[in-house]
Amino acid sequence: MELSTIKGLGEKNEKLLQQCDIFSVEDLLSYYPYRYEFLNPSTKLFSDEKMIQAVNAVIEGEAKVSYIRRNFNSLRFRVLIENKIVQVSIFNRAFLKPNLTLGREITIIGKYNEKKNQFVANDIKLNVVKESKITPVYHLVRGLKNVNFENWMLDALRKPITLVDKIPDHYLEQYEFIPKSKALQYLHKPQSAEEVKRARLRLIYEELFDFMFKILYLKEKETKALGLERDLDIKKVEEFISSLPFSLTEDQLKAIHDGLDDLQSERRMNRLILGDVGSGKTIVATLLMYANVLAGYQSVMMAPTEILATQHYLSLLKLFENYPLHLELLVGSMKVSEKRKVLERIQTGQVDIIIGTHALLSEQVEFANLGLVVTDEQHRFGVNQRKNLQNKGYRSDVLYLSATPIPRTYALTIYGDMDTSMIEVKPNGRKPIITKLRKEQELKEVLAAIYEEIKLGHQVYVVAPLIEESDSEELKDVNLLKEKFELAFRDKVSIGVLHGKMKSNLKDEVMKSFEQGDCNILISTTVIEVGVDVKNATMMVIFNAERFGLATLHQLRGRVGRNDLQSYCYLISNQDSERLHVLEESNDGFYISEKDFELRGQGDLFGVNQSGDMTFRVADLKRDYKILLQVKKDVAEFLESGAYLRNSYYMNLVQTIDFTN
Repeated sequence: MELSTIKGLGEKNEKLLQQCDIFSVEDLLSYYPYRYEFLNPSTKLFSDEKMIQAVNAVIEGEAKVSYIRRNFNSLRFRVLIENKIVQVSIFNRAFLKPNLTLGREITIIGKYNEKKNQFVANDIKLNVVKESKITPVYHLVRGLKNVNFENWMLDALRKPITLVDKIPDHYLEQYEFIPKSKALQYLHKPQSAEEVKRARLRLIYEELFDFMFKILYLKEKETKALGLERDLDIKKVEEFISSLPFSLTEDQLKAIHDGLDDLQSERRMNRLILGDVGSGKTIVATLLMYANVLAGYQSVMMAPTEILATQHYLSLLKLFENYPLHLELLVGSMKVSEKRKVLERIQTGQVDIIIGTHALLSEQVEFANLGLVVTDEQHRFGVNQRKNLQNKGYRSDVLYLSATPIPRTYALTIYGDMDTSMIEVKPNGRKPIITKLRKEQELKEVLAAIYEEIKLGHQVYVVAPLIEESDSEELKDVNLLKEKFELAFRDKVSIGVLHGKMKSNLKDEVMKSFEQGDCNILISTTVIEVGVDVKNATMMVIFNAERFGLATLHQLRGRVGRNDLQSYCYLISNQDSERLHVLEESNDGFYISEKDFELRGQGDLFGVNQSGDMTFRVADLKRDYKILLQVKKDVAEFLESGAYLRNSYYMNLVQTIDFTN
């Protein structure tokens, strides 16, 4: 049903809702609250700066707005509570001023400081709340108000919509779940905490059942999928390994052995190599691509960024410089004429190994005899994108690489449709990175350490969380940091800036300058998080480290320590966070992932905003792991019994999976 049928919505708000991926009434109903405000309003104040309270008050003085800086304002006014005049302040609510008229009854929500007789509000209800109330709170884009969103949701709940129930009848009865329509009513318009609990349990189970069905059906399908027939030249692969200027670890050799067995088996390869930052996954993939080429087939590797794709290409060119292999790079920023020539060589079979980005997914890309597809940083691509590339070949084998270590027990469930090889041991000669947590007032120590590394001829990464100035003074953007570093070092060092909004040619110039050693300090956003490999870089400095999850910080830290030199990582944060101390304790990505999962849950761990597979609306893998294990048993039973063949939703889902695979 179209959004335009919602009362009071309007075209402008409809466009704003589309930014939240809400394009229909059904999408609106599936947009769940991320938290609830349980309001039990009072007419009494209590002074506890750790406790949020809701208080009914009468406006006693004129509201005034003061602008602290651009896009940041403070709204102040006086209210009467218990015959006591109290000063109220709230930030970035200047738009409320016309509504705050003398004598109006309102409900203010926030914290009261008795000494200052000041109430710092985080929300104001213009209509006084007289009874206990549960208010759902939604993640909304700028321009949308929660109160309006609530009203639209109420109208959506009244619509005669046919809801798709993804829980088979057998399990609905077994667990006595409430109907889906009632669950949505309870979730968006709850009358009690118990209603919220019942609704969430039912919707969590449904979401995980749907997810687990795809995983287990894919695994069953993959175990039956036939692969290509190959005669591998194992002797030449072994000779190539012997010629490498470094020795491989046992984990790497085991992963190569697993991959070679897959390439020789009748079954199609569907393997994930899960390894820590800098564990050497790329060389494993390279050897398997080489073995595939020796058997007469083309190999392709897809990377999430042009920087990483180009780096892989140059690295492989060097490795194969004395071998009769033809390698090509295909990225979006290439000139049309150049791209056309590359596409022709790929189609006619003149290219053995192709490295590229999303550009490989274009319909124009046709392979002569594609045998092996490697997807680097597989969690950055959705299932359909990965399958799109695989389907460009006949029975092509697939290898996924991921440097996002996750707890082993979760890996077996989340990646249940893939065979998994883990690389946990770092290459020989690598020293553990020394990590230090420092406050901003200790920055002189950090600057001195940076200068010492530069004097030794080494290079330094500096990471900022933002590109441009934020409303929050504490967040350091790349441009501001560049100014401060230039002021600190004068003309003694060369400083470059890199971020995602730069044009590709400028990014390439900056990276090339850093790789060649012409640039001493590279100030960047997290665009350098994945794969950037500059052996001479020995120090990583991350500002506002509390803004990042441990997995991301560990990825960033992994950009240094890629040689036999001692490397360092400084985490700059004014918050004494238990999470950040974990990085001081350990360099083990799997241990860190366990801690990240324990302290934060799945959101940061899997990079939900970037993942096509791990985006859950209501489920949380850490919190709901026991439910997931039960769901896994139920789905296995559902598949084995063949009951899904009598369920219209899952039959349609199976046809979709079969089509995209």
